[in-house]
Amino acid sequence: MKSIYEKSVLQEVIARVEKLKVETKPVWGKMNPAQMMEHCSLIFDYATGKNKPPRMFIGYILGPIFKKQYYNDEPMRKNSPTATNYIVSTQQDFEKAKSRLLNLVKDFSEGGEAKCTTHPSPFFGKLTPAQHGMGQYKHLDHHLQQFGV
Repeated sequence: MKSIYEKSVLQEVIARVEKLKVETKPVWGKMNPAQMMEHCSLIFDYATGKNKPPRMFIGYILGPIFKKQYYNDEPMRKNSPTATNYIVSTQQDFEKAKSRLLNLVKDFSEGGEAKCTTHPSPFFGKLTPAQHGMGQYKHLDHHLQQFGV
């Protein structure tokens, strides 16, 4: 699995995000591009330690079962369930959302494993920095594919 910590992967992701336009239509799902970028930014807020959400009760039960799916080579399923605190249903400013996401992705990648959160995932529990790097790439890749980029 690719990791967002890899320089070449970071450059790939930046180029793909730059291809998004306000009018880009999703291949699946309900979000528009700005909502998707804000959704991904919220996940990076957690991974960088800017947000420390509490564990979800269901995560204690199911998290260990599904944990490897977060960072393995298998693609994420379309329309997978999302924790309510990561759902973005309000309208977002496209340029602000794009800038915020790009800054967070760069900060996370360039900060490396040493700057990754040690706070447990709300669903999966404890993740290593390496697992975060792979999982963040996989999640972002999933949503960029959602918009055909």
